[in-house]
Amino acid sequence: MRAVVIEEPNKLSVTTVPDPTPGRGEVVVKVTAAGLCGTDVHMLAGEFGPTKYPVIPGHEFSGEIVAVGEGVTAFAEGDKIAADPAIYCGACHFCAIGRGNLCEQWGTIGITVDGAAAEYVKVPAKNCYRLPETVELRHAPLIEPLSTIVRGFDIVDPKLGDHFLIYGAGTMGLLYMQVAQRAGAGSVSVVDINADRLTVAKKLGADHVATSADELESRLGWQVVTDCTGNVKAIEDGLTRPIRGGTFQQFGCAPDQEMAQFSPFRIYNDEIRIVGSMAILHSYGRAVELLGKGVIDSETMITHQFALDEYAEALETFKRGTGRKLQIVPDKAAA
Repeated sequence: MRAVVIEEPNKLSVTTVPDPTPGRGEVVVKVTAAGLCGTDVHMLAGEFGPTKYPVIPGHEFSGEIVAVGEGVTAFAEGDKIAADPAIYCGACHFCAIGRGNLCEQWGTIGITVDGAAAEYVKVPAKNCYRLPETVELRHAPLIEPLSTIVRGFDIVDPKLGDHFLIYGAGTMGLLYMQVAQRAGAGSVSVVDINADRLTVAKKLGADHVATSADELESRLGWQVVTDCTGNVKAIEDGLTRPIRGGTFQQFGCAPDQEMAQFSPFRIYNDEIRIVGSMAILHSYGRAVELLGKGVIDSETMITHQFALDEYAEALETFKRGTGRKLQIVPDKAAA
């Protein structure tokens, strides 16, 4: 099969590799589409520590099952699925206390084992979710990023009527915004230096948008401030914005060696809660249901589709901040 392979940091190829075959408890999926995200950029740059090279990227994906391994009874060939990419050991301290996303042997399809930037991908059947009839295969890769948003809301645990400030109107910020609106936010404000992105945020329901939080006014302040950029300057600014007693959530993935400055006195004096949100935990199935109910405007979110041979171009497009969700479509011919 044809696949994208990150051989090592800053070395990418599109080549032919052996077709995957399912082992016990596994299925092979013919990939319909695989989404790109910031993690893929960090992986290629050598900035995401857990990556195991060489690896086929692609952890947001959907497709149709074409082969079923021994012992698989819940799925059959022809089933249309999306899959939680998380792989946990099930035996370490964190798995034992139900925190598999912090697993000591943490793994993910497309990061530590071969993923879906390929014609086919091998997946544990237990990770698969059959798609509702209301969800198109080409929309289903949005389930993975949406599931991380669901996890983020589990951690923040907002109250009805809370006011949100979101840094970043890229894919993750726009998904977060749409969920916040449906979850009963009092208001949702979005900050991004890209004015075109702010236009989309407003279209999708943001109450207020601006290129700087200094331009925004909030009568009560923001109970929840979330960084969806991973940019240190945005993070440092965001840490100054929660109302007293409010919460700052680090949701965006920053390069693993970056450091940010903040005022420890303000954290203490204003009782600011700082929380992280790492990947997926007991949230993928709920994201399937939310996408099926139309919580997300999938058509607006997906803007570009690239062939496998265009993977490098897709990453450059992503880094330029062009569009929203970019997808790799293995069946698509290169332009």
